[in-house]
Amino acid sequence: MKFYVIGDEDTVLGFRLAGVDGEIVKTAGETKEALERAFQMEDLGVIIIPERLAGAVRQQVDQYVYLSLIH
Repeated sequence: MKFYVIGDEDTVLGFRLAGVDGEIVKTAGETKEALERAFQMEDLGVIIIPERLAGAVRQQVDQYVYLSLIH
C-alpha cells in the first residue's frame, strides 16, 4: 500500500522528502485530473490532498468513497 500526495509545490516537495510520491497541481481542474489518475493506481492506499484543494473535488471524493463502500 502506497501513499500519494496531490497538492501545491511546497506540499508535494515536502512529502517527497519523506519518500512519498505525488503530483503538483495549481487549479481545480488539475486537481480533478490528478485525483482521477490516482484512483487508477492499483497499489495506492492513501491519497493526501490539502483541504483547500480537496474542497474543489469534494463531490468526486465522496462519490469514490461511496462506490468503494458498496463494492
